Amino acid sequence: MRRYETIFIVDNDLPEDERFPIFEKLKDLIHQHNGLLVTIDEWGGKRLAYEIRKKSHGYYVRLDYCGSGVLVDEIERFFRIDDRILKYMTVLLNKDIDIDVIKEEIANAEKMKAEQAQSSDAASSDIPDEESKVSDNTESETT
Repeated sequence: MRRYETIFIVDNDLPEDERFPIFEKLKDLIHQHNGLLVTIDEWGGKRLAYEIRKKSHGYYVRLDYCGSGVLVDEIERFFRIDDRILKYMTVLLNKDIDIDVIKEEIANAEKMKAEQAQSSDAASSDIPDEESKVSDNTESETT
């Protein structure tokens, strides 16, 4: 199995609820072809270097996955057919990967994300709110 990265640009004029089915279709394609989705990284709307189909802005997305050449062909076929996709590019990251190592990498990333969320929640609860700051200041001024 090989590891690939596909960066594609979706029409920036599409609302989020119309972008979501594109991502779901990609997840289904990867699953149907016995691939493994590592991550979908949404970079967001950015200005294009040049106009594509009379559009000056696009919504950039990075897709990191493992699979075979057949899977890549199917994803790229989907991109060619779908008018919402402005451009795409697929790069081979690694020719021979161990799927268990990739799954462990995914699990570690999710664990770190959960720990960061917990630490940010704890940090935000340690910060006093504005009301307590105001009441502390008034007490010190009156004494």
